[in-house]
Amino acid sequence: MFTELNVFKLANAMATHAGARQALVSQNIANADTPGYHAKDIKPFSEVFGDDFQPSEMRASRNMHLNGSSGRGMNWTVSTSEDGSDPNNNSVSIETEILKGVEVKRQHDKALAIYKSSMNILRASLGRG
Repeated sequence: MFTELNVFKLANAMATHAGARQALVSQNIANADTPGYHAKDIKPFSEVFGDDFQPSEMRASRNMHLNGSSGRGMNWTVSTSEDGSDPNNNSVSIETEILKGVEVKRQHDKALAIYKSSMNILRASLGRG
C-alpha cells in the first residue's frame, strides 16, 4: 500500500537542517571575539525546499546534497558573512546569532511535531492508537 512515507523524510530533513544550522550558530557565538572570524550560516529550510514543497521535487544545492553518498547525508552550502565587520575584522553579531538560535529551535520543534503527529496517524490507521 505505502512504499514511501515522504512526511517522515520531510521531518528528518527539517531536523537535520536544524541541527546543522544550530552547530554553525554555536560556532559563531564561540568565535565572537576571534579576530578575523566571519559568521557562517546556511540557507533557511524554507529556501532550500521552498514553500511549495513537494517530496518528489526537492532541490539539491550541490552534488551530494539529497540522495548523495556523503558520510553525513545532507549538506547545505555554508555561506560566510562579511557584513558589519568590527575593527578586528570579525562579523559575528551576538544578537543576530541568538535570534537565529531561536529560529532553529522552532524549526526543530516543528520537525518533531510533524514526526509525532505522523506517527499518531499511522498508529491510528493500524488500530494501535
